[in-house]
Amino acid sequence: MKIAVAVSGGTDSLFSLILLKEQGHDVFAVHAFFLPPDDKAHETVAGLQSRCDALGVPLHVLDLHKEFQQQVIDPFIAAYATGKTPNPCALCNPTMKFGLLFDRAKELDASHVATGHYARIQGEGADARLIRGTDPVKDQSYFLSLVPQERLAKAIFPLDSWCKTDVRSELEKRGIVPPLPSDSQEICFVPGDDYCAFLEHRSLEPLPGPGKIILEDGSAVGRHNGIWRYTLGQRRGIGVAWKEPLYVIAKNAEDNTLTVGPKSSLPIACCQLREVNILVPQDQWPEKLYAQTHYRQKARPVEVELTDGGLELRFTEAHTRPAPGQIGALYTEDGTVLAGGVISHSCR
Repeated sequence: MKIAVAVSGGTDSLFSLILLKEQGHDVFAVHAFFLPPDDKAHETVAGLQSRCDALGVPLHVLDLHKEFQQQVIDPFIAAYATGKTPNPCALCNPTMKFGLLFDRAKELDASHVATGHYARIQGEGADARLIRGTDPVKDQSYFLSLVPQERLAKAIFPLDSWCKTDVRSELEKRGIVPPLPSDSQEICFVPGDDYCAFLEHRSLEPLPGPGKIILEDGSAVGRHNGIWRYTLGQRRGIGVAWKEPLYVIAKNAEDNTLTVGPKSSLPIACCQLREVNILVPQDQWPEKLYAQTHYRQKARPVEVELTDGGLELRFTEAHTRPAPGQIGALYTEDGTVLAGGVISHSCR
């Protein structure tokens, strides 16, 4: 078994490479430029090269920035223009890391691809299952729920049973400093995490302009500056004075309206998933099912119905309104991921 380890230059992926090397596996490192390489990117590669040389591990560098633009950035911009709130990290995993990078790694004779994700794979082949990582704070199974099962069957997550704090201390023990010692908490291609400024400068098509702010009954109460500037659940910055606090509860691109309402309008009873990725055959799903519609959210009990458009998740208790474009991941009680999909809409 020959393993390609995707290394970004950060702590997690570098320690994943070190672990597999120390365990005696036949490994090589792969670093991909997802953005046009600048001086900082080349410095990162130089740092990775020195670490790989010290480990006696080959490093291959791929330039995939044009493909990343087409597969991740362009859909991100298009989604915002239509009133959605996309999740580019969840899209990057199936299209890039376990898509194009995976394919290039196979061309380099790799049979498996390893990453620094905090998640677990149990079983092999068609029986391989994606399960939450041991570290509850860093678990990233949610972001992997759109990766096809046959790709996950060839994935290795060396940090499956590790906690982030232990990873840092183990690197320190080995005297290794990653080229990128601090972890980014932002979208990699959005400078300063200012997505509004990014969209204004990068959108190829004109973004929707100002329009009406309405209540659920359709009555107009103000004007918005472009629905793409707002997020569901937002309270501050709406610009409407009202008898009670108002929250964004819907964005309609067809008539360019922003719907607001009181806090009591935020909970929903169900949501619809499209582009569903089934990871476990439905006839093997248990009776108790749980859904997660946001990364920092605890999975909630649901009832599930398979529809022509995908999956309908019906929550057994009031649920915070999720944003269309985000990911819905379906879990078992023990943390096995059964399916993932893109949220299209919610229902009261």
